[in-house]
Amino acid sequence: MPQHKALPRRGFLTRTAMLGGAVLAPGLVTACSRTQVGTGAPADDGELLAKLRRQGYVRIGFAGEAPYGFKDGNQLAGEAPTLHREIFSALGVGDMRPTLTDFGALIPGLLADRFDVVSAGMAITPERCAKVAFSEPEFVSPTALMVPKGNPKGLSDLKSVAAADITVGVLTAAVEATYAKGAGVADSSVKSLAKQQDGLDALVAGRIDAFALTGISLRWLAKTNTGALVDVLDPFVPLLNGKPQYSPGGAVFRPGATALRDAFNQELAKITGDPGHYVTLIGKYGFTEREVPPTTLRTTDLCAA
Repeated sequence: MPQHKALPRRGFLTRTAMLGGAVLAPGLVTACSRTQVGTGAPADDGELLAKLRRQGYVRIGFAGEAPYGFKDGNQLAGEAPTLHREIFSALGVGDMRPTLTDFGALIPGLLADRFDVVSAGMAITPERCAKVAFSEPEFVSPTALMVPKGNPKGLSDLKSVAAADITVGVLTAAVEATYAKGAGVADSSVKSLAKQQDGLDALVAGRIDAFALTGISLRWLAKTNTGALVDVLDPFVPLLNGKPQYSPGGAVFRPGATALRDAFNQELAKITGDPGHYVTLIGKYGFTEREVPPTTLRTTDLCAA
């Protein structure tokens, strides 16, 4: 797929994002260790994947955030679980056992060995890379604003929020809080919300003036709240320290689970390398070829940005 199709309205990739390489998260256990420090989980010189194959299931942590990972009736659904189900099946692990938790509790739960992988479309950031090991990007998605119908404040991006001195909602522990601060929005003007629906409800009730999230999430939220008097504005690329933030997301593993992460990446590359298959798998959740990450966008660079 031509790379210019993968990142509409995102400008050009940063110079570092054009480099290749494999990610090595800080704090990896040594090869001679048999368990991960603090969890007792298997040290991953291949042991963890072997264990998952023997038991026939992998424990999945998700946060109930559509369209990334959520329950549809009794079924685990969304972008991440759908991709991960195909990947783990290819790795010989046929079942996924989900644990629902708040978004901000996903990384602590992973590190505490409550689950083996986070399937939540979590954004890859240097701060998170210091704690956990990310897969290569599963998707790219720029940021957008949801606003009251008609966009009465005349907003366009987070800089316009800062200039208007109004209140913007973000999900607790999500990257949009950092983006807002980088755009000059005062801490007192950023309201944290536990769930996507809380953001739309707060907007409709007038408790916030805008809700910031990835454009694909906001479009899904508007679609599932037919009749809500809101608009989703055109996506934009936030800047942090002058660098564009493309909001790529991926699967999350414990720092020592590099062998499992690497096996996962091999199967993920087969999916992202076939845009038609990618869209067949997760198109129903609003993902298109525009969300396919280019091969030049690497986790090792995102973690070092």
